[in-house]
This record gives sequence, C-alpha cells and structure tokens, in this order.
Amino acid sequence: MSFEVKIPLFEGPFDLLLFFIERDELDIYDIPISQITNDFLDYLHHLEKLEIEVASEFILVAATLMRIKAKMLLPRPKLNEDGEEIDPRDELIRHLLEYKKYKSVLSELAKLEEERLTKEVRGNISKELKYLAATHDVEDELQDLDLYKLLKVYQKMMQKFAARQDDTTHTVVQYPYTIEQQKTLVMDLLSQKEKIPFTDLISYKTEKIFVIYSFLAILELLQLSLVTLHLGEGFNNFWIEKIAEVPAPAL
Repeated sequence: MSFEVKIPLFEGPFDLLLFFIERDELDIYDIPISQITNDFLDYLHHLEKLEIEVASEFILVAATLMRIKAKMLLPRPKLNEDGEEIDPRDELIRHLLEYKKYKSVLSELAKLEEERLTKEVRGNISKELKYLAATHDVEDELQDLDLYKLLKVYQKMMQKFAARQDDTTHTVVQYPYTIEQQKTLVMDLLSQKEKIPFTDLISYKTEKIFVIYSFLAILELLQLSLVTLHLGEGFNNFWIEKIAEVPAPAL
C-alpha cells in the first residue's frame, strides 16, 4: 500500500515563519528560536524528500535561523552603544513585522486588482481623437478647441434649430363649411330645379374643400333617401335629383 503525502506550499520563508507563529500562538516579540528553527528545517527536509526544489530564499532564512540560534547559545552577549544586550532575534522580528504588515493588505490589493481588470483602459484621448478624425474623415472640433470654434459651433446649432422650427410649424385653418350647411345648399338648389349636375356644384365654387364637403353632404342625403343619383355624361359627372314626397293617405 502506498501513501500520498501533501504539505502546504508557502509563498516565501517569512510566510512559513508566520504560519508557525500563528499555529502555535507564539509571541512574535519573543520567538522561541530553537522551536521555530526546528519546525522550519523539518519543513525543508519534507520538501527534499518529495523531490521539490527548495528556493534559495528558504535556504537563506534557514541559515539565518541557525545563526541566531548559535548566537543565543554563546555565553558572551553582544552589547549596543548604551551597554544594553542586543537580542539576535531583533532583525528577524523586524522583518517579520514588516512582512506581516504588507501581507495584511494583500486581500485589499487583490480586490483592487480585480476591479481594475474589469475596466477598459482609456488611453491617450488626444491621440485617439486624431486617429478617429483621420480614419473617419471628419472634422475634429475638440482637437484644438478655442473660443472661436465654440462660437462657430454655437452658430451652426442655432441655424439648425431655426430651420427645424420652420419645418415643424403647423397652421390649423378652420374652414367655413359644414356637412349640414352643404346639405341645405344642395336642397335649396333642388328646390329651384328638378335635378342638377354635380358639375354645377363644382363651378359654383371651385375651392377644393368646398367640393369635398358638398360631396359628403350628397352622400348623407342619399343615405337619408332625400335624393337619388343618375349617371350623366362627361367625366366623373352625375345628376342629383330630389325624391318627390309621397302624400299621406286621406283618412
């Protein structure tokens, strides 16, 4: 039976050290250097057994940990200018705190990167406008904008607006005719003659709208059975004849 061993891969040696500190709830300002060195070297040994190439920065940090461990075992501590003992771990702690600070903003930077990828690069607007003007053969008003060009554009727009106003002007004319009025006129003419040709109505007043209203009046009279029509001679001509009233029977 074979076993598959998986170990987590870390982005760098400081990421691995922070993992050990958080896992074992260690004080970052008072790192047990012996314990964390053993954990770090044990991780590297596992990588070697799995035939995973160990990066140089991991080897460098491993050497640094062993150096710090050796210094802490020496009986002669190193002193600073004030005569105070220098902790060999100070430089390591400073690097870890710096790395932890940057790591804390990685999620925010990743979010900003994701938002940035959803946006389209605008580029050089001036160059883009010149390219559009050249490829589409149009006048580029914004390329070298000044007050004179603005006034010219304003003048063109006002001229177009005035022309559009002229095109869309509508005048409603109230014609002096009604269907009832024309029905009365037709019946008055039929009271003078037994029948009249439609051409007489046209010649009575040649205005187009008058002829239309007269024709509609004749159609209504025909529907009311007050007149009858006879085809006459000529183009589109007919005779209009009044229907005689039938006397009521004597009682």
